[in-house]
Amino acid sequence: MPSITVNVDDALKERMEQHPEINWSEVTRQAIQEKIEALEMMDELTSESELSGRDVQEIADKINERGRKRVDEESA
Repeated sequence: MPSITVNVDDALKERMEQHPEINWSEVTRQAIQEKIEALEMMDELTSESELSGRDVQEIADKINERGRKRVDEESA
């Protein structure tokens, strides 16, 4: 399986280290998976749409925010 590197600031790293029971690689993988699925759904929904790129980005941002909240809730 390929690996990627994710950079976080020192404060976030310290907070992560306070929860060694969490598999942060898995949390990251799930967040990426959810984002990809949301983007693919957006692509499918907008393939014949007249939405502007800005419209699509606003919708994607809302989906991304919801995904982050979901990951936070699942990680708690």
